[in-house]
Amino acid sequence: MAHSTAEREKAMKAVEAIFERYHLITSSSSSTTPLFDAHVMSNLKLISATQSGTVDYDFHLDERYANINGVMHGGAAGVIFDMCTTTALGPLARKGFWDFLGGVTRTLNISYLKAIPMGTTIRIHSEVTQIGKTMAMIRGAMMSQDGKIIYCTCEHHKVAVPTKEKHLEHRVEWDELWEKDGMVGAKL
Repeated sequence: MAHSTAEREKAMKAVEAIFERYHLITSSSSSTTPLFDAHVMSNLKLISATQSGTVDYDFHLDERYANINGVMHGGAAGVIFDMCTTTALGPLARKGFWDFLGGVTRTLNISYLKAIPMGTTIRIHSEVTQIGKTMAMIRGAMMSQDGKIIYCTCEHHKVAVPTKEKHLEHRVEWDELWEKDGMVGAKL
């Protein structure tokens, strides 16, 4: 499906709004303990997004993601996939419908196909396969930047839960666009 420049820009803004709200929430926290996903959320480079729920990132793997064999730890793949696939819901979200970080993970199944050496910059592609009022399924792949090597894939099932009110108090520009466009409530 071809997407116009305006549609792609709107999708990018929807995804960027997730990061903006995440950073507002974490910076206002009184906790001095770093969050498990903080480095991922601070270092993903958004490449593209579409209104149909796809998103692509580049991400550089450094030694914090390594196992003793000098390749990416399988658990690190889980954190990276969790955050990247969830953000693919951003362009499909509406106030009260999969808003900010789209619910909780029900299952995250990962197939490891090839080890990723540390120091590699990977491309992460995520695509919403199904979205409903209470459940969503997103597929993801980690690959070489040129797409020739697939390192691992995932299938991520999410359950919608209301966003915490205290998180929604951190308003971002996207909230204004939602309200201006009348994008309130689920649009199925």
